[in-house]
Amino acid sequence: MNTLILGAGGREHAMAWKIAQSDLLSKLFIAPGNAGTAQVGTNLAVNPTDFEAVKSAVIEHKIQLVVVGPEDPLVLGIHDFFLQDDALKNVAVIGPQKYAAQLEGSKEFAKEFMFRHNIPTAAYKSFTVDNVEEGYAFLDSLTAPYVLKADGLAAGKGVLILNDLNDAKTELNDMLTHQKFGAASAKVVIEEFLDGIEMSCFVLTDGDSYVSLPNAKDYKRIGEGDAGLNTGGMGAISPVSFADKVYLDKIEERVIKPTVEGLKKDGIPYKGFIFFGLIKVNNEPMVIEYNCRMGDPETEVVIPRIKSDFLHLLIETGKGNLANQKIELKEESAATVMLVSGGYPEAYEKGKVIQGLEKVEGSIAFHAGTIKKENEILTNGGRVISITSYGDDFKAALKQSYKNIDKICFDGVNFRTDIGFDL
Repeated sequence: MNTLILGAGGREHAMAWKIAQSDLLSKLFIAPGNAGTAQVGTNLAVNPTDFEAVKSAVIEHKIQLVVVGPEDPLVLGIHDFFLQDDALKNVAVIGPQKYAAQLEGSKEFAKEFMFRHNIPTAAYKSFTVDNVEEGYAFLDSLTAPYVLKADGLAAGKGVLILNDLNDAKTELNDMLTHQKFGAASAKVVIEEFLDGIEMSCFVLTDGDSYVSLPNAKDYKRIGEGDAGLNTGGMGAISPVSFADKVYLDKIEERVIKPTVEGLKKDGIPYKGFIFFGLIKVNNEPMVIEYNCRMGDPETEVVIPRIKSDFLHLLIETGKGNLANQKIELKEESAATVMLVSGGYPEAYEKGKVIQGLEKVEGSIAFHAGTIKKENEILTNGGRVISITSYGDDFKAALKQSYKNIDKICFDGVNFRTDIGFDL
């Protein structure tokens, strides 16, 4: 089967790496891909949000299955574009249609969905510039810390957690009146702060049945001990040590099943991944957010732990045939550490030569922001390379990743040395 993955990051390289191992694969294409995906498939210079360019690539390369990596094409309606086009409607797309993608694309939509289907989550209210004064009053009714979320997509940076009430009011005003996060903060969701430890769960669903993928915990902050600015993710481990069978059963019964059933009850077709961002509060799982695709860098530890033929699972998802499928997982733990550009997540430079990748042994180097020029691999983003390893536990896996990180260098390289510190 000719397969196309849309996206350019570590998530897409991990998917490409796994799909390339399948006997069911004929040809693999990645658009636009990176220097790593070029090692396992063919990169295409196509922007995933340029639907006409995607269509041309699908027709030219006789693509039968499209796997959508990032959220933007989904929220913009790429799946709907395929369904409405006679030349594309028989191509399977893994990723929900536009309406369902609001689970990620609109915090308010997700909250309303959770409350409607009794899925545990924080209390909240939504505000626009027209009722900003009511927003101030709602903040007055809460106790610190205060959680403000831009309703729309803000590249993982639209969530603020503030300890000072006046700061919270100032930020609310900046988000609504001065569009701090652009159109994404035309509406802001304020919710109660939940105190606990976070983790991520993932399912692949055909809208009727689902298979659960390995769980993970990622580390978003740039600094040691979870200090500093939010990033797209500095590392991840899988499985999560505090999530025992009793807790995972609670997640299944109280979160995953009601979500898939809720989509069916609401008449929302859904073929693709659902990411559950969870927090453990008093030993109970509560949902912080949904994503309508796999997380990054969690994918870099989740995918390597799947023993089954991943492409087969994707094909059966496209056919609506997941009810008959089982997923087999590796027993080993996996850990990944992200190497990032100096200055990230703020201003950083690209085009730095990456050295030492050929010396990596016993780990997998998943490329995120890389590009190949004149036989050299250069940095091409904030997050550059994710080093993933297996181990008997996450500590052993991390030890192996750090051992290989010592062999890699580029100007300004930065990484966290404390992934898994809180477990």
